[in-house]
Amino acid sequence: MRLLALLLATAAAFSQDAGPAKDDPSVPKDRDTILRIQIFLDKNLFGPGKLDGALGEFTYKAVVNYNYAHGHRDLYDWTPVQQAAEKEVPVLFAAFKIRADLLKFINKDLPEDPAGQAEFPYMAYRSLSELVAERFHTDETFLGRINGGKNIDAMKAGDIVVVPNISSFKIEAVKPMQSFKEDKTLSTHIIVVDTTERMAAVYSAGERMLAAFPITPGKPQFIPVGEWKVQSMMTTPSFRYDKQFLEEGVRGDEAYQLPPGPNSPIGILWCGLSKSGIGLHGTALPRTIGRTRSAGCVRFANWDAIRLPGLIRPGTRVIVR
Repeated sequence: MRLLALLLATAAAFSQDAGPAKDDPSVPKDRDTILRIQIFLDKNLFGPGKLDGALGEFTYKAVVNYNYAHGHRDLYDWTPVQQAAEKEVPVLFAAFKIRADLLKFINKDLPEDPAGQAEFPYMAYRSLSELVAERFHTDETFLGRINGGKNIDAMKAGDIVVVPNISSFKIEAVKPMQSFKEDKTLSTHIIVVDTTERMAAVYSAGERMLAAFPITPGKPQFIPVGEWKVQSMMTTPSFRYDKQFLEEGVRGDEAYQLPPGPNSPIGILWCGLSKSGIGLHGTALPRTIGRTRSAGCVRFANWDAIRLPGLIRPGTRVIVR
């Protein structure tokens, strides 16, 4: 597939040139301009990773993918993206009032160990700061920074917090155990998972790039290189935690059935592939996307995972390489 090969080649080239690219006059240096571009890219389905106003690897790759998808000749020129961002994102920050009904998604007593977690009915957020950060596609560190350094761990219902001006990931809007069926158009789409570049790109049947998101790929010995298909898609899955299987790829004698929730190891969405035991899914740790390895699956930030049913469906081809 010519376009798929071109995508991965351009992403790799950009990664190798990331150092010199920082000296390019088209690359902004100030936090607010970078954040504006990140918000714009995120809104347009070219995930820059967490929104933090920093020149990270995935922001660079999102610019390249956006330029490629929109036919810009110079893939490394930030000017078109910055100009579009200035028009589409005039306001960088918004005020969010913490509603009392969100407290039901918080459980500060959720254990860290799987044996303890299996005793709970829901894998909730452990704090309001964790909920608010994921809701607005950022992390707790940046959330604290844009709120004047105040103690965001002390937030409570009724407090107003400054957040990035992005369409929020609403945990309360995720329908429990919602399954997604084949779709006449979406099932013809293709998703390419590049485990080296740690990116997943979605294409139309005509090989037009529609979206690209950062991912965490599986361990090298478990990566299911090849071509597969999406067989199932469901929100709020439970998860069989088997330490031996995760480390060695062989089912162990001891396992725990973990409940659903945003802090589940597979997040809030599971896309099962025709390769047994392998799927595309969310995560409990969005700040680690691209930086740690899962067992054999492909992990997205929950705010990106929830967009997948609008892009792919059962029947979609999945190319892993």
